[in-house]
Amino acid sequence: MPLHFEGKKKLLVLFGSPNGQGCTRKLLDSFLVRFRENNSWEITEINAYEENVHPCTGCKSCAKKEGCVFDDFDRIDKELRASDLLVVASPVYNCSFPSPLKAVLDRTQRYFEARFSLGIRPPIKKHREAVLLLTMGSQEDFAVEVTTYQLSRAFTVMNTELAGCAVWDATDLGEQKKGEAQQKAQGIALEILSRM
Repeated sequence: MPLHFEGKKKLLVLFGSPNGQGCTRKLLDSFLVRFRENNSWEITEINAYEENVHPCTGCKSCAKKEGCVFDDFDRIDKELRASDLLVVASPVYNCSFPSPLKAVLDRTQRYFEARFSLGIRPPIKKHREAVLLLTMGSQEDFAVEVTTYQLSRAFTVMNTELAGCAVWDATDLGEQKKGEAQQKAQGIALEILSRM
């Protein structure tokens, strides 16, 4: 009798830091360690700085036909649609995301238009949870409110639900809050793994 093989679950990371070895990477790695220990997960990382996604121009092409006039988001779209879990890992710049990651988020306008102009419900069939991992030099709750709000708005048409957020703040003071943030990130990872 042949063995039934189920494919691995897919975790997609949107990495929004220009520093590949900085605080954001350390927080992300502390989250991912639980998934790397689990052989049933495949991890794909997309670096917003390397992708250099074109900003949305508001041309309304996606309101007439599903997709975008710029094809540089197509790979992200394909990975997103296949993912079971989305992780957004980013530093905070001026109470928001760095511009390369913000450009990626703005390009999700195609899903709003698919839903509201083209009547595709839902624009992305597969449901997923998402986690936000934030690092910031200050200790400012407003930045967390802004970034989680931005993601939640985009997620409403992406069949995605924000399931957790870990914040490593006060990085300007060094690594004194690193352990607390990493513990929070690992706790979220374990909680997700327990139900998936």
